[in-house]
Amino acid sequence: MTRPSAADRSAATDLVAREQLPATAAGAPTTPEPLTACIQRGRDAVLAWDRRRPLLWDLTFTGFWVTAALIDFAGDGWRNVTHNPNAPGALLLVLSLGLSVPLLWRRTHPVAVLLAMTPFAVVNGWSGAALQAALLQLVVVYHIALRRPLRALWWASAVMLVPVAITTTRFGEGGWSQQIGSHLTSIGVAILIGITVRTRHHYTEALEDRARRLEIERDQQARIAAAAERTRIAREMHDIIGHNLSVITGLADGGKYAAGKSPERAAQALDAIGTTSRQALGELRRLLDVLRDDDTGRPAERTPQPGLTDLDQLIEGVRGAGLPVHTRVEGRATLPPGRQLTVFRVVQEALTNTLKHAGPDTTCEISIAHGARGAVTVTITDTGTGTPPRTPSDGRGIPGMRERTALYGGTLEAGPRPHPEQGWRVRLHLPEESPQ
Repeated sequence: MTRPSAADRSAATDLVAREQLPATAAGAPTTPEPLTACIQRGRDAVLAWDRRRPLLWDLTFTGFWVTAALIDFAGDGWRNVTHNPNAPGALLLVLSLGLSVPLLWRRTHPVAVLLAMTPFAVVNGWSGAALQAALLQLVVVYHIALRRPLRALWWASAVMLVPVAITTTRFGEGGWSQQIGSHLTSIGVAILIGITVRTRHHYTEALEDRARRLEIERDQQARIAAAAERTRIAREMHDIIGHNLSVITGLADGGKYAAGKSPERAAQALDAIGTTSRQALGELRRLLDVLRDDDTGRPAERTPQPGLTDLDQLIEGVRGAGLPVHTRVEGRATLPPGRQLTVFRVVQEALTNTLKHAGPDTTCEISIAHGARGAVTVTITDTGTGTPPRTPSDGRGIPGMRERTALYGGTLEAGPRPHPEQGWRVRLHLPEESPQ
């Protein structure tokens, strides 16, 4: 997994801030107070510097506290709280460095740093020097609460109380409850701050992960929608162009045979070819206009998708191409536009396949049976004897019919009629609509 970018972290932090706003302020623009904005900008600048140059930040942080510890030692400030003002200077120097220099590794190895500082803290308590640098152990406890399992805090707290117990036992200033209680309070505050920051980091990381997953899901949905749209366009163009070209081919073949014997029939075929061609061009142009509507800024010409009322025109065109078609309708029902389009396209594709593959002297029969609540069964049979395959491996006809049928949970059967009958049968069944 790649590390989130600075932009991702900033966006997630903003989302955290928005979700933490009071409910009464939701949706209302807020302007932070000048001091708050200044603190926030300073914090962001420090965090950004830390992310870019973590080692430089660690050196700066450690150097600051090493300098503070040495100033406390060299300036005799330690004498204000010490139990032993006669402690050797060399010992104080070693203790100051031993309690401050390990902070350089506090983030990567907080447990090891605490263990390394503990002997110096014990000597600090035993000698009575009581250097304030011992309080830097609280910084290490904070990082243990921030980065290590919480069970490590138990023994870390116990380790920090050992020097306190030694000092109280040797020098006896203040009661046990006072000494132990004050140090436990300091340790508890450091632990609570670490846990709070840790919880916020986890929440921010969860928001970042959620944002990444939502972005991936959005891209996937966009790709799925684009693929579905390409499939739909390919299906529509196949239905429009394939059917009309098949009709034109049938009319052209019929006109060719009629040219020598009946010029009038040939002229009628040519008229029908022109009409079918113009119809196909018009449908194709409308489809392409819809696709490029956003690019041209010109509103596309939109017409309703074909339905059951357009079946008569479709069948007349097929009959004009030389294929006798008989229809039978059982029952009456008003189907939704989507179901009407599915029935129309299935009948159109079945007739197209019959024109292309059934051979001469073929007849076709279409049976439409309406049921309750939008249920419909359509059967298209022909008596063709053509040998070319009806389902070429690279074709879109029958797969397109199955895709349309699946949208409504229906079934589609396409194959040769059972022996001894000859020809081909396509059966479409759309079940009842589910109640809303």
